[in-house]
Amino acid sequence: MPANVTLKHLLMRIGIGIDVHPFAEGRKLVIGGVQIPGHHGLDGHSDADVLLHAVSDALLGAAALGDIGLHFPNTSPEFKDIDSMILLKQVGKLLEKNGYQTINIDAMLLLEAPKIAPYITGMRKNIARCLGIDIGAVSVKATTNEKLGYIGREEGAAAHAVCIIRAI
Repeated sequence: MPANVTLKHLLMRIGIGIDVHPFAEGRKLVIGGVQIPGHHGLDGHSDADVLLHAVSDALLGAAALGDIGLHFPNTSPEFKDIDSMILLKQVGKLLEKNGYQTINIDAMLLLEAPKIAPYITGMRKNIARCLGIDIGAVSVKATTNEKLGYIGREEGAAAHAVCIIRAI
């Protein structure tokens, strides 16, 4: 191994993130930084963007930097109703500060309604832009829960995300 290459430089890490929010009347539905019209939103301290929260947690976990609750506590007025794209950008900067670069993200939304397909490209673009990566490194998919459980009853939504980061 060349002298200027350390073990950390060869290191790739995997992270997983999961987030859940209930639906609430009187809130805008924002998923992946895209406002989706015609449906009530998700309840939370921030804008409750379930997708961006799962992605943020996956990235922070891969770098062993805790979770979004540690960095952006829901007890802080500073983060009340904050746009989660701002939080994801801060997560990207935190990774960079700690010597990591995002390689790819694969995310899955779980919700019965509304249909997400028309908005997926916008979500992918937003995530890529926040993290300074190519849209081809970001996958967003959606599925229903086949009418089962709280998701199937349209009481809430969930998102799962996995990522790979590497030391830079």
